[in-house]
Amino acid sequence: MRLRLRLRLRLWPFLVLVLAPSLAVSAPLAGALSPVRDSLPNGVASGDVDQSSAVLWTHSRSAGPVHFELGRHPHFRTPDWSADVAVADPSVPAKIRVTGLTPDTRYFYRATSPEGESLSGTFKTAAAGASPRGLRFGVSGDWRGELAPYPAVSNVPGKLLDFFVKLGDTIYADYPSPDVPAAQATTIEEFRAKHNEVYSEHFGKASWAAVQRTTPVYSMIDDHEVNDNFAGGAPASTDSRFPEVSGLINETALYRNGLEAFSEYNPIVDSTYSGTGDSRTDGRPDLYRYRTFGNLAAIFIPDARSFRDTELPDVADPLDPNQAEAFVAQSFGFDPVTHDDLPPRTLLGNPQLARMEADLVAAQKAGILWKFVMVPEPIQNIGVLLAPDRYEGYEQERSALLRFIDEQGIRNVVFVTADIHGTLVNDLSYRRREDVAAALASSGNALDAPAIPINAFEISTGPVAFDAPLAPTVLDLVSTVPGGTDLLNSLLGTLGLSSLDQFMALPDLVKNLVMKMALNQLLAELNYSPVGLTLAPDVKARLHRGLYAAAFSYGWTEFDIEPVTRRLRITTYGIPYYTEAQMEQDPTTVSALRPRIVSRFVVIPQ
Repeated sequence: MRLRLRLRLRLWPFLVLVLAPSLAVSAPLAGALSPVRDSLPNGVASGDVDQSSAVLWTHSRSAGPVHFELGRHPHFRTPDWSADVAVADPSVPAKIRVTGLTPDTRYFYRATSPEGESLSGTFKTAAAGASPRGLRFGVSGDWRGELAPYPAVSNVPGKLLDFFVKLGDTIYADYPSPDVPAAQATTIEEFRAKHNEVYSEHFGKASWAAVQRTTPVYSMIDDHEVNDNFAGGAPASTDSRFPEVSGLINETALYRNGLEAFSEYNPIVDSTYSGTGDSRTDGRPDLYRYRTFGNLAAIFIPDARSFRDTELPDVADPLDPNQAEAFVAQSFGFDPVTHDDLPPRTLLGNPQLARMEADLVAAQKAGILWKFVMVPEPIQNIGVLLAPDRYEGYEQERSALLRFIDEQGIRNVVFVTADIHGTLVNDLSYRRREDVAAALASSGNALDAPAIPINAFEISTGPVAFDAPLAPTVLDLVSTVPGGTDLLNSLLGTLGLSSLDQFMALPDLVKNLVMKMALNQLLAELNYSPVGLTLAPDVKARLHRGLYAAAFSYGWTEFDIEPVTRRLRITTYGIPYYTEAQMEQDPTTVSALRPRIVSRFVVIPQ
């Protein structure tokens, strides 16, 4: 009886939204099967939900008042709250924060355009105190405008998730797309057009509008909301893509335009840093979020772009051990020749890092079981290829953060990341800086310092739609470095293949296995842990489907905490990756792709 009741309660909001026409619960829900209206082209959304507040959002095509209503019943005859938001510029969405809500409560909301068209959505506030139920949420990142309408997330609305984290690269401002064909968006109007493009209807579908209507979201930037691999805390004069010759990159017009449009097109609380005493932080957008869900889980979402120091140069030949060792020494904060200390470098910025560490300690002390740290770039070590842009390029801070988690005894930490356009699951370890200094003095190789496993792991997610995903991109890059072609030919030869085309024709499971084995060989040479969950002493995981790698598909990842056992089930869904040309040639077939399970594993809480 309890099982049936729980199932009915979970299904209720979804049934109301989808079956509203037959239930005739209200006129505004009569279009429930369509996530957009002519006058509300991006649909509706809720976001930044906590125990007592939420941000409601929509985008009106015309100026005038947008009317918001919210209540605990879907018919809106007597809403608990209502307000108007004046829209002066139709390119700027309307959003408003609602406070005074009740924890662990299902709410329905409705937005009505100046033309009188309405769309409704739903969300549930976070639980407070002991949580008798489980928690289910999704994460992904990385989608380009020309690859819409994003069938990779088409199954999200039916999952009845508690929330979804949009983990960066929500637009690609530095890639041409149909609505903004320029190589780089520069004006605020172009940035707004980029965001409008990804949330609008394409080929009769609007996947993100459907997701956001049924699922509250938390949104974070990565680099492509502004420009590829930008470092917000670096001097503007160090990057020619930013025309300013003074100040930091996070003070430039390009950065401000990108962040303003991002804030406008996402249901997030607008906040600004002040009083930190850090000149690179005060006065800048405060995007950091810490949310708790009863005693079951907490999420930490830091901004990994706005305050980072200048990135290290790319390694010219990632297969050259001498170049790799020099890069690692620099990332640890040592001169690769003299081994003298270099100025410390930060990825998160000191105020934000201290804030997140304090919240991690608070979550552990409060008895919160699972802690999910949502960092847009991977924190796992996966080799020096393209490493300057990942946490691997800021190894001194990376190891210090993991050491902090280890020494503070913070348990059940899961790093959830994106950016690399594929899924990899890996143990995490760190090296103490004093051990690295000793290794450099002894052998000249920082990686001779012992690696200390930590009882935490990482899973990278996505992409929703980036051509091409991780594995094909890496194969292309490897072929361009010295010795790379020989390495690829050797790999193909061991498989009895004579061309890369033959390899790409293999089933995805086989290709992922080969890529995992090849990556593990490279990781072993760097004394890094292999892909998978094998080294952390207290991380007990069991693989149920697929592999700990999925590098040939588009998709997203679901995190499901079981209500009784508190076990964490992590499922990655994927579709075959496609190109813009394939979408244009056959939009019906591509848009109809349905995500399937490509990987699933279960972790028992410590």
